[in-house]
Amino acid sequence: MSDARNVKYLPGGGADITDIEVAEPGPGEIQVSKAACGICSWDLQTFRWGSDHRSAAPPGHEGVGYVTKVGEGVQGYEVGERVVGGGFASVGNMRARSAYKIPPSNMADEHWVVEPVSCCVTGVDRCELKVGERMIMIGTGFMGLISLQILRGMGADQLICLDVDDKRLEMARELGATETYNTTADGFDEVKRDLVSRRIDIVYDTTGAQGGLDIATELVRPGGRINVFGWLKGDTATFNPTAWHGKGITVVNSGPAAQIRDPFPAAIRLMHNGVVDLKPLVTHTVPLEDFPQFMSKATVGEVDGFIKGVVTYPQ
Repeated sequence: MSDARNVKYLPGGGADITDIEVAEPGPGEIQVSKAACGICSWDLQTFRWGSDHRSAAPPGHEGVGYVTKVGEGVQGYEVGERVVGGGFASVGNMRARSAYKIPPSNMADEHWVVEPVSCCVTGVDRCELKVGERMIMIGTGFMGLISLQILRGMGADQLICLDVDDKRLEMARELGATETYNTTADGFDEVKRDLVSRRIDIVYDTTGAQGGLDIATELVRPGGRINVFGWLKGDTATFNPTAWHGKGITVVNSGPAAQIRDPFPAAIRLMHNGVVDLKPLVTHTVPLEDFPQFMSKATVGEVDGFIKGVVTYPQ
């Protein structure tokens, strides 16, 4: 048995850090000592909602760590190798076939949070972008800025970003956006008219908000495509069926579902080769023991400049 620490979400909201015991790895398993684990928007929502909410997240799912033990029958893994997998627990067992090796690299552990990059690989794939097409991305948060790094070399004629945060839009320009606009700025109605006149082929909505879907419907050209990448959390969302039908819009849901692990190898290659760089996007790191205090601020917007938080562990 190994002693470990883990996040425990609480009914009604909040979280504690608790002691757990981890058994020896069983057949087909490896034991991993965690080095970093990303904080997903799902974690932020679960901290708000509580563990008793029907859509509550497990305690973390963006883990990076080092193999410490290898179970019976496992081949291809050695103690000390860095792998992707697991959640917030400081030590945990996982199926070897569910882990992915990280290539030898000097990149810091907190910049090897692969799972969200794999989601963006799926999202970008489902855009089915053709060279020369015009594209708008709504939302320049963490997932939007990852997607932008993937998209910038794919041949879009225009790669336009919309957001409500000028600092994030500035980062989007640095990462390859051809134009950026703040949707709350004076004169945005005129900007919208101009964008509609350009016949935008694809609108990629990363916001997970009703407003993002509404703007996407407005801006996409007749016969164009809306990619609903952001998770609209809750039971319902609304859309304008007359606009969707009248414009002949194709709407795609980018949730990875059954293919959730398929894009991991591609994501790792993109990160290893520098196509995707998380260093400018990981704005905050926090030790596991400070997780509850950090989340209590992050969930109410009291963490300045927040884009992405990563939990870190002593090595």
